[in-house]
Amino acid sequence: LWSALNSVKPGLEASASPPTFLPSRLTFENYVKLNSVGIGITTYAMNSLTVAVLTALGTIVLSTLAGYGFSRFQFRGRNMLFVVILTTLMIPFQSILTPLFLMLGWVKLQNTLTGLALVYITFQLPFGVFIMRSTFDMVPREIEEAALIDGCTPFSLLYRVMLTLVRPGIITVAVYTFLNAWNEFLAALIIMSRESNFTLPIILTSVRNGLYGAVDWGVLQAGVMVAIVPCVVLFLVLQKYYLQGLMGGAVKG
Repeated sequence: LWSALNSVKPGLEASASPPTFLPSRLTFENYVKLNSVGIGITTYAMNSLTVAVLTALGTIVLSTLAGYGFSRFQFRGRNMLFVVILTTLMIPFQSILTPLFLMLGWVKLQNTLTGLALVYITFQLPFGVFIMRSTFDMVPREIEEAALIDGCTPFSLLYRVMLTLVRPGIITVAVYTFLNAWNEFLAALIIMSRESNFTLPIILTSVRNGLYGAVDWGVLQAGVMVAIVPCVVLFLVLQKYYLQGLMGGAVKG
């Protein structure tokens, strides 16, 4: 609410000290100024959206397949491999950014949205695999056995039957990974050096660091609103499934 109010205040009023709560007049000049930063806020928002969608899709596909395999297939070292995947959650991603940066250079994916999305998928997969395995574990075995008797193969069972039953888990992974990719700053700052590929968090830093240390709080709060609105809308639309998926990942029935 505070960001929304400040984003529609005149520039001087948004930076006033002591601050005022309600604007003396409504104005959208801060949004106009924001769109004049760099090559336009629309480009940076689309970059963030592209990276977030690629990250969510990639994480959903890989974590769903992995969760299904860990839940339904018996193979040597299954539990140990699952524990190894979970232990990667304890590794600070900042510690592996340098080797990831070098690897992206070797495969010619530095300064690309695809390369940044692959980095984010790497960070989000452990949580996604954990949620999806727990969600698959909650599906009764009798449903699987009935489908196999009717002639389903393991992969047709996943596609035709299981995906509908584990929808809350899939949506949980999608929302979690989308929000993290949309808001992530450090990896994007390190991997991206071409302005046309900057994401919203990077450009908001540029707005924050003005000339001679000055901060245009009105423009910055307008940028905050642009970054917040998609996240709020996505969560409000999918919150029922998101909470179901989180509970399914926390409690095994």
